[in-house]
Amino acid sequence: MEDQKKDTVKMTGSAAVMESFVREGVDLIFGYPGGAIMPVYDALYSYREKINHILVRHEQGAVHAAQGYARASGRVGVCLVTSGPAATNAVTGIADAMIDSTPVVVICGQVGSTLLGSDAFQEVDVVGVTQPVTKWNYQITRAEEIPWAIARAFYIARTGRPGPVLLDITKDAQFGSLDYIYKPETFVRSYTPYPSVDPGLVEEAAMLINLSSRPMALVGQGVVLAGAEKELIEFLDKTGIPAAQTLLGLSAIPSKHPLNVGGLGMHGNYGPNVMVNQSDLVIAIGMRFDDRVTADPKRYATSARVIHMEIDPAEINKIIHADVPLLGDVKESLPMLTGKVSKNDHSKWLEEFRACDRVEYKRLVEREIYPDKPEITMAEVVRRVSEAYDDDAIMVTDVGQHQMISWRYFKFKQSRSVITSGGLGTMGFGLPAAIGAKLAMPGRPVCLFVGDGGFQMTIQELGTIYQSAVPVKIVLLNNNFLGMVRQWQELFFDHRYAHTSLINPDFQTIAKGYHVPAVKVTRREELDKAVKKMVSTDGPFLLEVAVEKEGNVFPMVPAGASVDEIILE
Repeated sequence: MEDQKKDTVKMTGSAAVMESFVREGVDLIFGYPGGAIMPVYDALYSYREKINHILVRHEQGAVHAAQGYARASGRVGVCLVTSGPAATNAVTGIADAMIDSTPVVVICGQVGSTLLGSDAFQEVDVVGVTQPVTKWNYQITRAEEIPWAIARAFYIARTGRPGPVLLDITKDAQFGSLDYIYKPETFVRSYTPYPSVDPGLVEEAAMLINLSSRPMALVGQGVVLAGAEKELIEFLDKTGIPAAQTLLGLSAIPSKHPLNVGGLGMHGNYGPNVMVNQSDLVIAIGMRFDDRVTADPKRYATSARVIHMEIDPAEINKIIHADVPLLGDVKESLPMLTGKVSKNDHSKWLEEFRACDRVEYKRLVEREIYPDKPEITMAEVVRRVSEAYDDDAIMVTDVGQHQMISWRYFKFKQSRSVITSGGLGTMGFGLPAAIGAKLAMPGRPVCLFVGDGGFQMTIQELGTIYQSAVPVKIVLLNNNFLGMVRQWQELFFDHRYAHTSLINPDFQTIAKGYHVPAVKVTRREELDKAVKKMVSTDGPFLLEVAVEKEGNVFPMVPAGASVDEIILE
């Protein structure tokens, strides 16, 4: 007891928040101050040598920036907001982080505990509001709860299948005092973040792999979250199995790896979508069989046995039946499986994917990146930018046509190079997420691709870029449309373009107002020079490109179809 007292320091609840952040290794916070969180911000002033704070322009931007930071670095992103509308503004980002398994800790201020439930000024039941979209949330009403709650928040956010955690701290808890002791969390009762891998199921999976003649790996973000990229490559190289990726799993395998056969799903590559129904074995590695991957699940992988390697038991048999449900962290289960499988070569099977690649290139890719029309295509812009960075930048996207084009035509050499909103599909995600990614990885170029619609949803974060001097490169693909919705209106609603045409502002003038250098390209012969200028410019840069107004994203699996009914044009 005496030793414990020696480790005790008297401090306020707000100081305890900051000290706990330091103990968790936090050195960067995204936030926006307000009345109910003011004591914590006052404490932050004393910690400004240890913790950098980035002042965003909207609380949604704070969470998206924290997501970008987490996705690029693998660390927990942290944001700080006040009560009421600030907390509700953060909900979109929290929901996005939940569905995309992004580790974020959100600290909200709250009215004093005596006012809870009284409809006090800027009071919202944020714990109730966010319960469905957080991995854990908790309301702190006493200062002495703060170290325990923050330790638990970081442990839950980062372990197992990561996700967002929210702590709602009443103002009196922030002002209150406590005897501060910090103990990092290592165990939470009834929470098992890492299920034990069943060696018997590893044996079953290995047997299926060894007997398969047409196996196919489906690689998801779980590989990246587990830091299991090396283990994945070792497994693939030994087995010779072709591997396709989900949107969020895209950079888990280098683009030029000989077994990489491209992207899965609605706007993925032709080969993986066609071949999955000709495969006799599907090995799903850290992916959840999202509906944008499977299309009609009753007609997905129809001839294949399924091995599902997954850390979250809730995902097993949720969409696609698993013949071998291999629970566990793929960082652990992949090496176990690699040790049991036979060395193999599936070059004949792989060649069937390459034949599909040639069809896709001839019928689609060639004319997209080398168009014979005057309008600039999104694809040619993305390829020029990717090549300008030697295919080794971090690609951040917003949501829409440009997102699907970017993930098809941007190339990667290393992991954690794709940051985009997957499951929630949040327009406005891109700009703040790019800020977070660049601050997390200052030594890597960060390039944002954004459409004119999504850009305007969080365009105010240009102020954050200016104030905090964040050297993000922004490629605005401007077609004066809400392009993805317009594409569906063209294909499935008889060209009835209901409220998808945009009359846009002068983005160059707006950039100038935020002191961000900008260039607008309207002709193809201007593109190379503009890209070079963007790449060579120190600091942020906006490259706006006027692209074809009614260009479509292909390939495409129509809604309700089977993935092998994918259309190329």
